Amino acid sequence: MHDPSLAGGGDKMVNGHYNLNVLLSEIHNDNWTLLHSSGRKPLARYKHAIAVAQEKLFVIGGSCNGRYFSDVQVFDLRSLTWSVLNPRIEIENLGLENSTSKVAFPAISGHSLVEWENKLLVVAGHSKEKTDSVIVWSVDLKTLVFSILKTQGKIPVARGGQSVTIVGSKLIMFGGEGRNRQLLNDLHILDLITMTWDEVETKNAPPSPRFDHTATEHAGRYLFIFGGSTQSSCFCDLHVLDLQNMEWSQPDVQGVAVTPRGGHAGAAVGDMWYLVGGGNTISGATETIVLNMSKLVWSVATVVPSQDPLASEGLSLSAMSIDGESLLIAFGGYNGKYSNELFVLKPKPRVPTKPKLYQSPAAAAAAASVTAAYALVTSTGTKDIDPVDENLKSEQAKRQPEVESFATEVLTVEKKNLESKLAEVRRENAKVEGNLEDARNRQSLLSMELKAVASQLEAERSRCFKLEIQISDIQKRLDSVGSLERELEILRQERSQVEQNTAGVQRQGSGGLLRWMTG
Repeated sequence: MHDPSLAGGGDKMVNGHYNLNVLLSEIHNDNWTLLHSSGRKPLARYKHAIAVAQEKLFVIGGSCNGRYFSDVQVFDLRSLTWSVLNPRIEIENLGLENSTSKVAFPAISGHSLVEWENKLLVVAGHSKEKTDSVIVWSVDLKTLVFSILKTQGKIPVARGGQSVTIVGSKLIMFGGEGRNRQLLNDLHILDLITMTWDEVETKNAPPSPRFDHTATEHAGRYLFIFGGSTQSSCFCDLHVLDLQNMEWSQPDVQGVAVTPRGGHAGAAVGDMWYLVGGGNTISGATETIVLNMSKLVWSVATVVPSQDPLASEGLSLSAMSIDGESLLIAFGGYNGKYSNELFVLKPKPRVPTKPKLYQSPAAAAAAASVTAAYALVTSTGTKDIDPVDENLKSEQAKRQPEVESFATEVLTVEKKNLESKLAEVRRENAKVEGNLEDARNRQSLLSMELKAVASQLEAERSRCFKLEIQISDIQKRLDSVGSLERELEILRQERSQVEQNTAGVQRQGSGGLLRWMTG
């Protein structure tokens, strides 16, 4: 979860700038905290790359809404201030004598960034400038000159979303997505002394082709690969490559179950490998998970809300040390919107453990057979035990405290995880209860509205009934009017008849008088 202690900042500033030393004293272990900063923030982005060197965080490239970036942003971890780095171009190493390009890097996304001998190496990535092979760029942190490193040997095909890990003077690259979206699971090693690439043949089945996975080294001997994506699915598998015999294995792990994810970011602090963000076809990953690489136990460090920038894909994560204090810093990502926020986490101190050897299948089978033989001898109760069995028993007795300690730690991890899940269930229950109360309130309002509508409907029915009575009365009156009209018509006819009769009589009387007068 987030620690809101840095949401202010007025009392945490020194000479007008935020100060990390002041802020670190208020950060809680295994809790992500938003970092406020001075200076102009970089544009929001994802699928960029970051690295920490000389107490500065370098952010290179990335993309946003289909636009690729070529900038180099620098965050001062002491003053918490952003600035822009403009490295000089070493023309003779670029083959750009006739070019007018003035950018520090090509616009690039899905690349890797690592520090080696006071240089930052930018490896592979997708770019608008199509290339057939992987290019390695170098930024000299002393002279601020960038150039393309001239490599030789079996140079890998161009790709993005690969993992790149530094082990000694070797740069180990695994997988990625080619220019034509082909998925890769090849392993290439660049000798940084001779600048020679080599494609390495390995034993046993390698991880399936993928991109946007994470990788780290452990104990200077093992390469860990976790998760990743295809174009339609994501992985949650863990693979280990023994760099001494180049043998892959997929060891059994304990602790919490982890969900498939791609586009996440990882960084190791001692034996603990922290993985944050990413997601799958269903949702973003809200939990920051931790793998104890010595004991192969998964646990959850903290959980953020589903819409948090730390539940994004394409974010970047780097480990750093300030005044002996180990920290993790995360930047950017996409979770419905692009982010340009910085978050810091102070890992919980953990007791160092002895490195664990990841046996090959043959060695594991041999060890299992010895263990089974010892168990058989012990179960028969025979007294005729040879010195080898006594040594096994003695060794088992010596390892018993370690086993008990491991079991205790596993139980502690399980307890913490169960408590975290219980707290999450309680939060979900509270949310459900709140939703239920809202539903009840809405139901009450709807019931009141229904009653009001029913009352209005009853009033309308009564008005309609009255109107029907009025219409009936009017109809009766209309019927009466018709009867009166018929009677009036009869009277008119009778009057007309009377008038006709009267007119006839008058004519007859007038004719006799005329005849009398003229006769």
